[in-house]
Amino acid sequence: MVTGIPGRTVTPAPSRWRAMAGWKKASLALLLMFGVLCAGLVTVGFGLKHRYESRVQREDILGEGTHDDRRWESGPLNLLLLGSDSRDGEPDQALYPGQRSDTIMLVHVNAAREAATVVSIPRDSYVDVPAAGQTWAGGPNKINAAFAFGGAALAAETVAKLTGLPLDGVLVANFAAVRKLVDAVEGINVCLPYTVKSSDTGVTWPAGCHDLDGKAADDLMRQRHGVPGGDFGRIYDQQLVVRALAERVTATSLLTSPARLDRVLTTAAESLIVDRDLNLTDLALVLRKVKPETVQFVTVPFSDANLQTPAGSSVRLDEVRAPALFAALREDRVAQWLAANPQTPPAN
Repeated sequence: MVTGIPGRTVTPAPSRWRAMAGWKKASLALLLMFGVLCAGLVTVGFGLKHRYESRVQREDILGEGTHDDRRWESGPLNLLLLGSDSRDGEPDQALYPGQRSDTIMLVHVNAAREAATVVSIPRDSYVDVPAAGQTWAGGPNKINAAFAFGGAALAAETVAKLTGLPLDGVLVANFAAVRKLVDAVEGINVCLPYTVKSSDTGVTWPAGCHDLDGKAADDLMRQRHGVPGGDFGRIYDQQLVVRALAERVTATSLLTSPARLDRVLTTAAESLIVDRDLNLTDLALVLRKVKPETVQFVTVPFSDANLQTPAGSSVRLDEVRAPALFAALREDRVAQWLAANPQTPPAN
């Protein structure tokens, strides 16, 4: 039984997903949560929330009966963040046109509401994907295929089944905008532990700290060939950009500039699709004590990055350490798990 998605009937992904361009700003939803919702809505006051909330698109993702008031009042929370991707170049592109979730992140907010853990699930993880009507009969596949088979609803069901975690909300990156957000905050500073070379523009970022505008941040977050660890390097770079943008958004200079803050909030709101029952005011209240320095990042442990499957080269999640991480999340003791499993940058 999938926790948090009782009786969910999955329908094919709405056409708006197919209208989105490419990999589309993979971790935008995460940037919005820790940058904009945490600092922005709380700071400007809830009297202005309707100005931004009315710009957010809503979809029925988790289904009815999944909102747990008790968890929102006092328990830890788990929020799913998806960044959509087209299926161009996939071996089964012709069979399943549409999009995949290029980035899949779980945000676990602890019961004390003063810290959060961002868990990146490799998009090629080979897992059980539940059935989706006539689109998909169910069975093992890459986890990012769930988005193509049944949209955000099936992606959420798949993640809930994999982790055993109840999901308290879903946010999906829409159209545009890491570039716009970074430019709205007048740039970010990202410190790389290794050299990255863009296969798109030829730009090279040596190991060290770099001031990036929106275009450069966009370029960096795409890379998976000129970065150590391939797709795992891209995941790590996305996490670095997330942290840098969150730090920039929570900076005093932005929060004391109503015009700049309004630009960031407006851009963020117009870039989100969220679950129908996710109350953004409640979310902002939950996150008001979460600061960038209290956010930790982890990638689900894996044992094979080149597992040969009918779906192509996939990632085998570690059969011991991955379940242990999921258990730590369920029991709200992920800090202890991270202390015993320190995270390091990917290596070639």
